[in-house]
Amino acid sequence: MTDLVVGLGNPGPEYEHTRHNVGAMVADELARRGGGGLAVNKKTHTRSATVRLAGRGVVIGVPMSFMNLSGGPTSSLAKYHSVAPTEVIVVHDELDIPFGTVKIKRGGGSAGHNGLRDVTKALGTPDYVRVRVGIGRPPGRMDAATFVLKPFSAAERKELPFLVDDAADAVEEILASGVEAAQMRFHTKG
Repeated sequence: MTDLVVGLGNPGPEYEHTRHNVGAMVADELARRGGGGLAVNKKTHTRSATVRLAGRGVVIGVPMSFMNLSGGPTSSLAKYHSVAPTEVIVVHDELDIPFGTVKIKRGGGSAGHNGLRDVTKALGTPDYVRVRVGIGRPPGRMDAATFVLKPFSAAERKELPFLVDDAADAVEEILASGVEAAQMRFHTKG
């Protein structure tokens, strides 16, 4: 059985280092760990690679659409590789979690995250696994939509490699041991 991990983000160099792209950063790291690189797959409108992680074949993908249109490419990649919607792992930025924290859950709402909303709609279920990468709340009265499209602060950039590593570790733990074991490991870190 093939596993599918999708990292959400926005395409193009202007968004590459923004908070909204942390899911795509994690996907790139997972592909690197598996000895592959993400290549354009025109059939699924993603950048994807098939690699080995946790002793199994895993498809890593990043939609080539904007965040709020992530569902179609995610669903196409799942269908292309015969992965059930409930077996998809989506890695995404999360405002409601402090920067530097990784949380894992199966199912739930979109909490205002347009990428998740579109993925849920396209997969036809909210019951996929989410690796939620904490980016924290916007400062002051900054609009959340503005905040997620800004680059990480200088202090955050120093910690970002550790956060991306932690999120990639969380995905590998899910693949190796399942959601509950990964939750035990990552939710009790501190």
